[in-house]
Amino acid sequence: MPPLFLVDAFSKSPFGGNPAVVCLLDQAASDSWMQSLAMEMNQAETAFVYPEQRWMVLRWFTPRCEVDLCGHATLAAAFILWQQQRVARDQAIVLQTRSGALRATLLGDGRIELDFPQEPASVEEPPAGYEDALGLTRPPISVLRNRMDWLVHVDGAEELRQLSPDFPTLAKFPGRGWIITSGSDDQRYDFLSRFFGPSVGIDEDSVTGSAHCCLVSYWSEILSKSKLVGYQASRRGGVVTVESRGPRAILSGHAALVFSGHCHASWR
Repeated sequence: MPPLFLVDAFSKSPFGGNPAVVCLLDQAASDSWMQSLAMEMNQAETAFVYPEQRWMVLRWFTPRCEVDLCGHATLAAAFILWQQQRVARDQAIVLQTRSGALRATLLGDGRIELDFPQEPASVEEPPAGYEDALGLTRPPISVLRNRMDWLVHVDGAEELRQLSPDFPTLAKFPGRGWIITSGSDDQRYDFLSRFFGPSVGIDEDSVTGSAHCCLVSYWSEILSKSKLVGYQASRRGGVVTVESRGPRAILSGHAALVFSGHCHASWR
């Protein structure tokens, strides 16, 4: 019976940040079993961790599909590997994923630092009707796209907060999801964001680490600074500290364990 854990990532305490389920396996399970469990757990992401030869493999599933990159579930998985003493707390964790090797390090203040690839976006013509689908009331400042998502820079924090998208329509457009961003009206943060991913079963994500791999590339150029603090203005909300370091995005945040148990559904 593989152990399961619900972890709130990018939060110091339970019921904040973004929840992710972590499932620890002693070997790979079938894709169909992992997808079924992710649908059963019904969180934005369920992370599966298992050994393979000399490596530790990490895969991420939404309730609808497997994805190429997820920050908050990676942070949650690393937190559990240290918390369950699968890895010594003074040892960095290297996880093999669909986006290459990702490194997690536990810092002295309890934050977890993630070494991710940057995911820069470039200008691209958006699909017709996207402004109505997002609920924009003013033309955006810019629209870009990377290998996964659209990035829409909207005109002001008020515009970002008031968005109420038409999710069924938004789900029909190409791409994993929509990163919406604006400058911050709070001096504690460099920028604000929200993330909508109805095409992969996540209408609005609470805190999206992988989106910050794109946002750091975008905002570091605009603000001429490499270290940034972003606030994701979802209902739960969350703070992501991110640094542009060459081609890499260095994310950091805390995590909190909410509950643990075991999966009784046969997986072998």
